[in-house]
Amino acid sequence: MSNPPPILLEWYQDAASGRAFRIVALDEESDSIEVQYSNGDIAEFDFSSWEESVFTPIEEPEDWSAPFDDVETDDLGYTDPDMHGRDIQDITLDDLLDGQDET
Repeated sequence: MSNPPPILLEWYQDAASGRAFRIVALDEESDSIEVQYSNGDIAEFDFSSWEESVFTPIEEPEDWSAPFDDVETDDLGYTDPDMHGRDIQDITLDDLLDGQDET
């Protein structure tokens, strides 16, 4: 049986294990297909093992993000370093007059 080609961010099910996974990276130069199982585990296949295995395309599982529910935004590296200017509500008259020449 011929497998469907691996498509980035598509979901498949491994017929041997029954585990659902999503393809998270494809790199033909290094001959690797990186997958993430619905429980969060990461694994890698080479293209020849992809062809030798039996994978079936499936719909995205309803609870696929469950392993990441307790992950904080900071843990993902998406924090806002707060490079914004001061809030106009926080500026006082003294702040505005600071730095001006006194006459």
